Amino acid sequence: MTRLARILPILHWGRAYDRHALVSDGVAAAIVTIMLIPQSLAYAMLAGLPPVVGLYASILPLVVYALFGSSRTLSVGPVAVVSLLTATAASGVAVPGSPEYVAAALTLALLSGLILVAMGVFRLGFLANLLSHPVISGFMTASSLLIALGQIRHILGVEAQGGTLPEMAVSLMQNLSDTHWPTLAIGVLATAFLFWSRSRLKPALTGLGLSPAVAALLARTGPVLAVAAAIGAVVVLDLGAAGVAVVGDVPQGLPPLSLPDADPALWMALLPSALLIALIGFVESVSVAQTLAAKRRQSISPDQELIGLGMANLAAGFSSGYPVTGGFARSVVNFDAGAQTPAAGALTAIGIALASVFLTPLLFHLPVAVLAATIIVAVLSLADFGALARTWRYSRSDFSALAATLAVTLLAGVEAGIMAGVAVSVLLHLWASSRPHVAVIGQVPGTQHFRNVLRHKVVCTPEVLGLRIDESLFFANARAIETVIQQEVAARPQLRHVVLNCAAVNSIDASALESLELVMHRLSDAGIALHLSEVKGPVMDRLQRSHFLDHLTGQVHLSHYHAVETLAPQATRAANESAPGQPWQGRKAGGSS
Repeated sequence: MTRLARILPILHWGRAYDRHALVSDGVAAAIVTIMLIPQSLAYAMLAGLPPVVGLYASILPLVVYALFGSSRTLSVGPVAVVSLLTATAASGVAVPGSPEYVAAALTLALLSGLILVAMGVFRLGFLANLLSHPVISGFMTASSLLIALGQIRHILGVEAQGGTLPEMAVSLMQNLSDTHWPTLAIGVLATAFLFWSRSRLKPALTGLGLSPAVAALLARTGPVLAVAAAIGAVVVLDLGAAGVAVVGDVPQGLPPLSLPDADPALWMALLPSALLIALIGFVESVSVAQTLAAKRRQSISPDQELIGLGMANLAAGFSSGYPVTGGFARSVVNFDAGAQTPAAGALTAIGIALASVFLTPLLFHLPVAVLAATIIVAVLSLADFGALARTWRYSRSDFSALAATLAVTLLAGVEAGIMAGVAVSVLLHLWASSRPHVAVIGQVPGTQHFRNVLRHKVVCTPEVLGLRIDESLFFANARAIETVIQQEVAARPQLRHVVLNCAAVNSIDASALESLELVMHRLSDAGIALHLSEVKGPVMDRLQRSHFLDHLTGQVHLSHYHAVETLAPQATRAANESAPGQPWQGRKAGGSS
């Protein structure tokens, strides 16, 4: 039963489900349903799909995630970034609006679902770590700008194309003279109201006497109010006849079952994009799930989340939807509204299903500009321009990865941007790893501690050189360590012992081991013994499986203090009799203690 409950978490939380949880989940589901209806329509439009597809993607996937997901409060469904990735991938193999385009979106959902489930089964969630936070931050910021700029055409009521910042900007400028003024008025008013409702509606409701909690939840219904007001304006003023673009007929009823295209050529063409959608969706989803779980001292299983999201995407592929993942805004609303279990998601799916059956005729007169305003306001909250300055101050290499992702995404597209970010991150990591920090260390007076001679007042002896290696040793940095040792030895004519402090060394690969052997022989030829200190157990286990220790010219010491005490007892006595060392005085430049 325990193993089955790991695969189906509902068997764990379902046994304790009671009336209190049902009421809490029901209230949360009602609020999220109200929020999700306009979002689903808008994000489907962003993906280049009929608006009703957004509703379809918000029904069966939510039910399936409730069965397999490990998060109690994550709300799954269409999100902005995944919608943009879907549009980019599908438009590469089919004409937007065509049946082949819809089939490509279904296939993307199926492929990303299969990838996520496979990653979960084989516990490959660590692959998402390739997407560092600076890369994700740069990608999210650039994507939000592209999405917002791409919706400006619907606000202006003009035709404009392009998938990159320059293309969109040029296309908008060329068509600016064709601006449809009634559409612009609706779009600007809707955008202004949505921005106002995000920051001002809650205080206004609180001023009317509502509690802060109730006011916060009602403030989330701003998009619904905008949709209702816009539909009323179009009907009363007959704006459709004046040329205002509206959603039009939205099919009424539950999502029809579908079969994704089984064309192998299409699968191969969409596979890289599906992998990217799976990774981006998982990273976004699991970060939200972990944040919300921590607030209630709960936990989630990343590998189970892979399976839950994968099954949700498979459900989307077979129910006329498109790729889905956990949404930040919806999940926070779900959490704040008091959702206790994943059943809230299933109840939300019921609400969306009822809306699909009974409310879709009311959406006929919904202006497309209002959906565009909904997208713009939602995605601009994802942009984090402050991250550029913060990352620049903290780490130049992380800033390089962030800036590369941001620039390439804006100038070359979303897929090229995320690939560039990953590539820059990996290259910078390899570059940094190939330049290990090695510190000459001495004894802090009055203690048994050894610190960097460039940072502390320490006691050293000319007969013993202590070097602390602050990296694991592998093929990329082995030669650099050889060079450092050679340079430090050459500067000390009285040297008789070199002690490598290995406290920070977690592994030594075969290439690094050969370098250590070469260093040992060179030192031996110069009459200098090589010693190791503070070697970790796993590293020692591997060394014992080689012949290195058999030929070691020195010894392996339990601590660096013991090594110096053995090799230069007079130096340790002098240090112990001295006054304690001065407080740490860090430099503005990098380095270790």
